[in-house]
Amino acid sequence: MSDNHRPELQQAIRDLVDSGWAGVQLRVNDPRGEWVGSAGLAAPGGSAAPPVDGHFRIGSNTKTFTATLVLLLVADGLLELDGPVADHLPEYGLDRRITLRMVLQHTSGLFNFTGEYYEDGTTAPGIAWEGQEWVDNLFRTYRPEELVRLALSKPARFEPGADWSYSNTNYVLARLLVEKVTGRPFAEEMGHRILTPLGLTGTVVPEDSPEIPEPHARATYAYQDAEEWKTLDITRSNPSWISAAGDMISTTRDLHVFLSALMGGRILPAALLDEMRTPHPKLGYGLGLFVQETEDGRTVYTHNGGMWGWGALMFSSPDGTTTFTASLTCGEARLDMMQVGALFGEAQKRLVAEVF
Repeated sequence: MSDNHRPELQQAIRDLVDSGWAGVQLRVNDPRGEWVGSAGLAAPGGSAAPPVDGHFRIGSNTKTFTATLVLLLVADGLLELDGPVADHLPEYGLDRRITLRMVLQHTSGLFNFTGEYYEDGTTAPGIAWEGQEWVDNLFRTYRPEELVRLALSKPARFEPGADWSYSNTNYVLARLLVEKVTGRPFAEEMGHRILTPLGLTGTVVPEDSPEIPEPHARATYAYQDAEEWKTLDITRSNPSWISAAGDMISTTRDLHVFLSALMGGRILPAALLDEMRTPHPKLGYGLGLFVQETEDGRTVYTHNGGMWGWGALMFSSPDGTTTFTASLTCGEARLDMMQVGALFGEAQKRLVAEVF
């Protein structure tokens, strides 16, 4: 527990546990100082609270790291924001109208390899990422090329640049671009350009490793197989199925340091940070970041991430001086994806209201 006594924050995370999360850890940095706390349980059936310095899977918060790395390569002249991606990756037969900006902003129209959900209620499946089929493949390794080729074998969702739709494919493509233009593995480039300079010692690009560094809470997946509900500890699992769209592991401290440095202008040149923070009108997505308004009209920059068993939040004021970063773990509650999504939305709303 933090020395900075903030009972309203402790109450907020207790309320989140009461609403259905197994465990929560929260770090708030603002003009009043730093506050860290946790609530709930680190493991099902245990009695200890989650560690406040615990490692966790950050899901799609990975996209902000990936976009930042790509923009550093733009700053170095290795990539062009409005240049065709096909110039660097000719072997995929990409539509030449797809630019790097479209990839980072989800306006490429590329099919989402984890499946598409269309406005009329129909769906188109991608790789298995839920239920018994996903559990059966918990330790399977997917190559990034395989995920991109699967997506490219399906019809595009729309013409490049014509609309906005969140697609994990974009960020696996971004990873392939990083490797192509630097000649180095993605994890190595991320370490060299972002993790090491910022001292993010708790952050890992796991590739196909199922391990997660200690200390950490445990993540549980409750799912329905035919008529039967099953519960599985999925703390160890191979995250290569989501690749650079969502595979990273971090801590609340590291997410704070990264987001605060990014928003404070200490990573990217000002012009590229402006590009990153310019939202698409449809859902307020910049380049690897969401731009949101709080209820009292303040702007916050955020991404959040969910994987089965885990949720991760990171929010910052425009200057990086106020941030909150959080990890949430699921317990044995029998919730479908819609219910988990609703819980996640409520958690965000509550914490944004408390911190900002």
